[in-house]
Amino acid sequence: FVELDAARRESDLLCDNLRLEMANGRLVRLLCKMNFITERADSVTDPEWAETGDRYLIKLFRDYVFHLVNEAGRPVASMAHVVGNLNKLDAGSPEKVMLMSRDEKSCLVVSYEEIKRCVEEAYKELILGSTLSPDANIREQATRALESAEIESFPQYLLSLTQELVNDASPGDVRSAAGIALKNALSAKDETRREQYSQRWLQVSDTVRGQIKQGALISLGTDNHHVSMTAAQVVAAIIAIELPHGQWQDAITVLLQNVSTNNAGLKIASLQTIGYVCESIDPEILVTQSNPILTAVIQGANSDEPSQEVRFAAITALFNSLEFVRQNFENEGERNVIMQTVCEATQSPEPTVQVAAYECLVRIMQLYYDKMAFYMEKALLGLTVTGMKHAEEKIALQAIEFWSTLCDEEIELQLEEEEAQEYGRPLDRQNFQFAKSSLGLVMPTLLFLLTRQDEDADEDEWNVSMAAATCLSLLAQTVGNDIVSFVIPFVEQHIRNPDWHYREAAVMAFGSILDGPEPSVLNPLVTQALPVLIEMVKDQVVQVKDTAAWTLGRVCDLLMDCIQLGVHLHSLVSALVAGLEDNARIVSNCCWALMNITEQLGSTSADTYPLSDYFEGIVTALMRITESNVNENKSRTSAYETMATLASSGPKDTVPIIGKLGVAILDRLDTTIANAGQIVGTDDRVALGELQSNLLNVLTNVTRTLGRQVSEISDRMMTTVLQLLTTSSKQAAVSEDAFLLVGALITALEGEFSRYLESFSPFLYNALQNYEEYQLCSISVGLIGDICRGLGQDAAPYCDQFMTILLHNLESDALSRDVKPGILSCFGDIALAIGGSFETYLEVSFRVLMTACSLSASTPANDDDTIDYLNQLRAGIFEAFVGIVQGLKSDNKAQLVLPQAQSLLGFMSVVFSDPTKSEEVVKNMIGLLGDLADAFPNGEIRDYLRAEWIQALIKYGRTGPRGSSLREHTRWAREMIKRASS
Repeated sequence: FVELDAARRESDLLCDNLRLEMANGRLVRLLCKMNFITERADSVTDPEWAETGDRYLIKLFRDYVFHLVNEAGRPVASMAHVVGNLNKLDAGSPEKVMLMSRDEKSCLVVSYEEIKRCVEEAYKELILGSTLSPDANIREQATRALESAEIESFPQYLLSLTQELVNDASPGDVRSAAGIALKNALSAKDETRREQYSQRWLQVSDTVRGQIKQGALISLGTDNHHVSMTAAQVVAAIIAIELPHGQWQDAITVLLQNVSTNNAGLKIASLQTIGYVCESIDPEILVTQSNPILTAVIQGANSDEPSQEVRFAAITALFNSLEFVRQNFENEGERNVIMQTVCEATQSPEPTVQVAAYECLVRIMQLYYDKMAFYMEKALLGLTVTGMKHAEEKIALQAIEFWSTLCDEEIELQLEEEEAQEYGRPLDRQNFQFAKSSLGLVMPTLLFLLTRQDEDADEDEWNVSMAAATCLSLLAQTVGNDIVSFVIPFVEQHIRNPDWHYREAAVMAFGSILDGPEPSVLNPLVTQALPVLIEMVKDQVVQVKDTAAWTLGRVCDLLMDCIQLGVHLHSLVSALVAGLEDNARIVSNCCWALMNITEQLGSTSADTYPLSDYFEGIVTALMRITESNVNENKSRTSAYETMATLASSGPKDTVPIIGKLGVAILDRLDTTIANAGQIVGTDDRVALGELQSNLLNVLTNVTRTLGRQVSEISDRMMTTVLQLLTTSSKQAAVSEDAFLLVGALITALEGEFSRYLESFSPFLYNALQNYEEYQLCSISVGLIGDICRGLGQDAAPYCDQFMTILLHNLESDALSRDVKPGILSCFGDIALAIGGSFETYLEVSFRVLMTACSLSASTPANDDDTIDYLNQLRAGIFEAFVGIVQGLKSDNKAQLVLPQAQSLLGFMSVVFSDPTKSEEVVKNMIGLLGDLADAFPNGEIRDYLRAEWIQALIKYGRTGPRGSSLREHTRWAREMIKRASS
């Protein structure tokens, strides 16, 4: 009892101390807030902010608490007075206090509760204003303050922001900031976080939610446009959460009523809200309300609407609603109204409305191509060709995009047609060949637009000329040979034009049509043009040189046969190498052309190739231009990528040069590690990481080409990699590339790599458990496979740790599911390496694999992402079983698999019946059947192998292309099955 009594006294003491600390903490926060507010002369909204309104009241209270004087006017420093008043303020006491100005000319009687409200409102306004500061540090501090308030009391935080949003007396930018913070508390781009925010909102009481919804709806009608637009985002965010859960069912009705009012601002904000809602919610949820939404939107977008702002908001809302009004588009009458409204909007006097209308036409063509024949003939062809000529660039860009989208659709239809012919299926959709029938009107306009280059624009800045070139390229893929007769006369007319705009346009037009027409049509044209193009790499104008280098790259990529090596290669390579010393934007395209040449001509198994005589000179030039720390227009990155390509495709006579390249690159990598400590800024750190990744990529390809010969520098290489992994722990991309280099070393050195494994394994284990950087984790899983394949039985001492981590990863919900199929496959690699010793892990492996089989069989394939994942999962399952069967068989332990045979074959039959199965899955499944048959040749699984579905699977595999791995797998498996089932 004495001990129990002492424990209780100790507990009481701790509780008292805790209460004191909590009270102290509250008072400190209150003091901080008051001092943030009083006597500020730096407010971004008003220099007198701290001396006016509620802030003046806070100043008087501060004087009353801290600047108290007695009757003689002498200062009174009373801690009891300070603490007592601060506690009353913190509690929001209704007790009143008299506050007097310093000159004693004014006197105010207010309650502590009113003063507390003033403090909270002023502090909130200050923080929200700070989120708009141009100073990043101030913005970050303000954001942290908001996050702290959000954590402290989420409902109160939302109510506080809503009060600021609806407060007409507050500055507009502060109200907007409150709305943005409110919206950000309700929605997020990341799907997982968005679901968390949704659940958090739904847990708020109905009363509080109702107040927030009412405040947001009221704010839609405010006179401040920015505030009303922010309120639209808030309302849409709430609807996006509640409507799918069957709540706030009248929200859309309220918005539609707003659209019918005479208040233009309210109408615009409500239309904007409808647009946001349509953009963020599953179309199926809104299908039942499509008619009233469409009616309101069309009404707002109609040409009779006097306000162009309303029309813009309505057209934007229509754009977002196009996907769920599919039923309306099926109705000819309603479709005509929609198309008429959009077409009329392209003629609006307001450019923003025209742009939005053309955006709608682009989306309509994408969604409803099969309904567009009538409208193309009557309106769309003329409207879009006219739109492409518009002086307003944004309008012209959307009109060009219309034709690019049309081409995308017709290219897709051509692929569907080829597939239907291959499999003897009827076509689901008709190809109207709009592009082909419209060439006469579209091509002259596009070719003219190619000449509207902006010489002052950045290379990556999208403009009319670039859009026209992209559209021309898509047209070439769509119509094929028919485009040549339009482009070649333009090229011949302007290729020597003294005006560089036309000269560059001619080269761009030629380069844009190299993919589409048949090679037999293009070959003579390219052969004739090559000398001119090579010469134009030396043009006086940067834009012309750049486009000429790009066109040569396209030739090397698509039509290498046109290059007569004895005639063109020397001048081509010389021009491209000379271009490496030119402007940075030209360097990138010259590098791309050189990469294409070496990829087309190179082979590591060959003794030599046409570039062998130029190889060292090219590498020297690339090394010279990468000496600079400047990476303008990604020129340095392009040069390193070219080195990596040269290293990966160089034949045997270039291996000595590739070896020297590896040493030189290793020197540079060591230099970056030595200089890493001098890097301070974020941008410099990112640039360093990018450079290190480039160097690692070159080293990886050098290692793959050198093979065993890399052992001469492997010690140094691994030392550098370990140093890099130590210093770049926060840069996942660098770690990923370092791991890829280690993988190449393992493949090259095989068993010899074991001497590095002890020092490397801690980094490997850390990466395997790094769930946030799932790509690094995935590469690490692959490295385990590389280690097992390279070391064989010598990998056994590490397998306990490998299996423990891999199994833990499979069980973790925090790890991306995309990594897990590779983990299953890795079981097979481990089993193959250690053979019969895998028996230790067999029980848990079978349990995990059969669970994966059940998951795969029971998961509905509702979308493309799920289909892809299921195929990856099944491929991983079959690869695991292949490795386990082969590994156990190698040590005469195949019988351990026999109890799983029936369940496994049952799962395989389910997979075979799935129409979404991939070819890789089929190949792995057939290989596994062959391995099972080979492992049990004495009739142990004879009855299973005689199932009809297995014969159908073998027949399916034999239809693969001649010489394909699928067909080879099938031929071998068929023999094994035949032997095991006889």
